[in-house]
Amino acid sequence: MKHAELTDIQPVAVHGRAKYLLPFTLVICLFFLWGMAHNLDSVLIPHLKKACNLNNTQSALIDTAVFAAYFLMAIPAGMILKRWGYKTSMIAGLLVFALGAFLFVPAANGLSYLLFLVALFVIGCGLTLLETSANPYAAVLGPPEQATSRLNLAASFNGLASVVAPVVGSLFILSGTAHSQEALAAMPEAERTAYFMSEAASVKLPYIVLGSVLLTIAIVFSFIRFPEIRTKNKDGIAGSGFFNVLRHRHLRWAVVAQFFYVGAQVCVTSFFIRMAQQGAGLDEKSAAYYLGIYGALFTAGRFAGTALLQFVRSNQLLAIYALISLLLCAIAIFSQGLIVIYALGAIGFFMSVMFPTIFALGIAGLGDDTKPGSSWLIMSIVGGAILPLAMGTLIDLNGDRIQAGYFIPAVCFIFVFLFALRGYKIVKPPVNA
Repeated sequence: MKHAELTDIQPVAVHGRAKYLLPFTLVICLFFLWGMAHNLDSVLIPHLKKACNLNNTQSALIDTAVFAAYFLMAIPAGMILKRWGYKTSMIAGLLVFALGAFLFVPAANGLSYLLFLVALFVIGCGLTLLETSANPYAAVLGPPEQATSRLNLAASFNGLASVVAPVVGSLFILSGTAHSQEALAAMPEAERTAYFMSEAASVKLPYIVLGSVLLTIAIVFSFIRFPEIRTKNKDGIAGSGFFNVLRHRHLRWAVVAQFFYVGAQVCVTSFFIRMAQQGAGLDEKSAAYYLGIYGALFTAGRFAGTALLQFVRSNQLLAIYALISLLLCAIAIFSQGLIVIYALGAIGFFMSVMFPTIFALGIAGLGDDTKPGSSWLIMSIVGGAILPLAMGTLIDLNGDRIQAGYFIPAVCFIFVFLFALRGYKIVKPPVNA
């Protein structure tokens, strides 16, 4: 059987690169918006840990709620994408995302951690719809030989959100006030309840604004014409079923690599603020400031990576960056002082190209299997639900020592390196697959 190449993906009803500009620009907005959601989680974890009086494992359930939705929603999202196409899937994602944002209001009013988790799960469902449609759409919306660079460029604006979200969190969510368990226990019950309610209430305004923006963009999308992309194989063979698509060896490897990469990224950012407080001795607001610098380095890495991909093969750049990230994890684990923060910031720079590069390498050559392949890669984001929970448990088992938890992302980068070394290679599936 002749294997489909990425060059076999052909746009229909659109002629000339200029006509791709508006839809590609609007898709870039989606990358920024889901970047805001994910990076606000990094602020929510230490904040709701205070407001709802949680331990590290319980606070990590914030990530679990969001990323479990990716696993559970990926197949339905793929079915919606296949049935109704890219535009409808993106609008549906925006609406579900907005619903989750608005649910933060009753969660804060009732000081209900369970309802916060429900809201985050709904947001995760909306993000799954967005990513299942927007990632492959950005990859195929233009010349196929530039797919990896185009996806990295779009993802750069996802990185831009990692700069903006910590600033929003520092200004509107984090109070800078924290009490020890002993101090809380000594407070009168009314004062303690008022403190918890005040901390929880600060999340309402940012999420009301976010939900309103999402609704506005959904309305704009409904009036814009998006070119639908048709994929085809040179041999005319139709795409396979959802599970049969895993006959592609490089896609299987990409799913595993993406699982560990997303887990690593979420682990690094989710415990960044507490790592800065414990490992570098910073206060809460200063730690959030450094999280913003981490985001700036992440964004810079995306743009720098997009430029480097013009000269370096994507798998080679991925392998180099994975090894450097592994080394930086070791520095963060065994050092003290600001060098811990510098190491984490540098990890952000070198992690930046990993998601879009793994994604583009994973769907390369899939032809008609691009959409189900995309669903599998989105499902693999469940790593962001499982590995931070493991990290929080490891931290609790080590007496609240945050640095011990960073062994988890260190192991993750080994799997990314293995994918970049050999797993990315396209091998023709068996004829009877």
